[in-house]
Amino acid sequence: MSSALSAIPAVLIVALGYAALCAASPFGNCRKCRGFGFKVKKNRHGRITRGRDCRRCDGHGKRIRVGRHLYNAAVRVHRDGTR
Repeated sequence: MSSALSAIPAVLIVALGYAALCAASPFGNCRKCRGFGFKVKKNRHGRITRGRDCRRCDGHGKRIRVGRHLYNAAVRVHRDGTR
C-alpha cells in the first residue's frame, strides 16, 4: 500500500513534465526518419544517399506530439460545444 502511495508523486511529476514539454515544444522529431525528413539509403557502393521524402511527416522531419494533439482536440471540442 505504501509503495503505491509513494509512486503517485513520481507519476504526477512525469505527467506535469510532459505537459510542460508539449506546451513549450509542440513538435518533436519524426520517429520514422529521425528528423531528417527523408529516408537515408545506401547506394551500390555503400555510400549514404538521400532517399525519398518521409511519408509520415511529409518531408518536414517534425510531427506533433501526442500530448499536444490531445490538447488541441480537447480545445476544439470545448470551443465547438460552447458556441
